[in-house]
Amino acid sequence: MPSKSTEAPPLPEPLAVPVADSHTHLDMQEGTVQAAVAKAASVGVTTLVQVGCDLDGSRWAADTAERYENIWATVALHPNEAPRIVHGDPDGWSRQGARQPGGQAALDAALDAIDALAALPQVRGVGETGLDYFRTGPEGVEAQQYSFRRHLDMAKRHDKALVIHDREAHADVLRILDEEGAPDTVVFHCYSGDAGMAKLCADKGYYMSFAGNVTYKSAQDLRDAVGVAPLELLLVETDAPFLTPVPYRGRPNAPYLVPVTLRAMAAAKGVTEDRLAAAIGANTARAFGY
Repeated sequence: MPSKSTEAPPLPEPLAVPVADSHTHLDMQEGTVQAAVAKAASVGVTTLVQVGCDLDGSRWAADTAERYENIWATVALHPNEAPRIVHGDPDGWSRQGARQPGGQAALDAALDAIDALAALPQVRGVGETGLDYFRTGPEGVEAQQYSFRRHLDMAKRHDKALVIHDREAHADVLRILDEEGAPDTVVFHCYSGDAGMAKLCADKGYYMSFAGNVTYKSAQDLRDAVGVAPLELLLVETDAPFLTPVPYRGRPNAPYLVPVTLRAMAAAKGVTEDRLAAAIGANTARAFGY
């Protein structure tokens, strides 16, 4: 029998108004894609956005979105993947296993391959890209910023949403968006800023997608951000199998747990769950063009 920490959380009460999980990693979750789609749909999560983090994962996302009517894909090199490609990973900082350094040529080749995937019709976003200064040391910043600029250009050329991973890098992410000129659609995945940054994002028309960490006791900043973000710019996501919402924190996350996070967001926003779900359903379809 599985232990409590590995056991899947129970099904939440279904939503009356269907929504999408704007950011999930089905390739990192237990079970089949078909089962994940069915379980999510049973609680009102009827659309999934499968997100690529490296070249193999992006190819998998595009292939999976081609096969399933209610799955769309995004493709990218994660911010931590860019320095891994250039410098390798001799000391295990990335937790991804040994990697030989490939230099700038290897990064450019990988980015060219992502660019080709970004042109596919079932691929509705370029991401997750951005900056992550938490795990990559100072020597990785140049590769990350170069990769982010290349992804930004792809999103504009292919007219796809730009899906941003921003960890401990708010100022540089916003600066590079300004310097390069943001694409028409920008999504801050797993929004991690405060209410002040939410106002800046709102002024620019950037979508803010909230994950299960909005339910954590320590995350009052995130709940404050939900409170000030305009209804028409809010999205919800799982980032599954990560960031499982309370009271299931520490157990595996999956798209069917979106209702738990959405209900916490509705409470922070002071609106009914049906009103928030209706807005989020429309926002996600608009952001990803489906």
